[in-house]
Amino acid sequence: MTARPADRPDRPAVEERPTIVMCPEGPMLLRGDAVIEDADGNRHRTTRPVSAVCRCNKSATKPWCDGTHKVLPKKLRP
Repeated sequence: MTARPADRPDRPAVEERPTIVMCPEGPMLLRGDAVIEDADGNRHRTTRPVSAVCRCNKSATKPWCDGTHKVLPKKLRP
């Protein structure tokens, strides 16, 4: 998965890069305007100031987190 500023999907500018925070046993939080590219090459634009990106690979709304990681056994959480 790749995150890029929405206005420059071809390459990120240093001052425009989104901020990424990994939540323990949860999603990746992406702050800023960006485009997410999934494993199949599909692009998804962020629509919120902070977007939660799935890391457990079980979300019904991939690439976005739907909270499924909360019901997974602890050993299967990201």
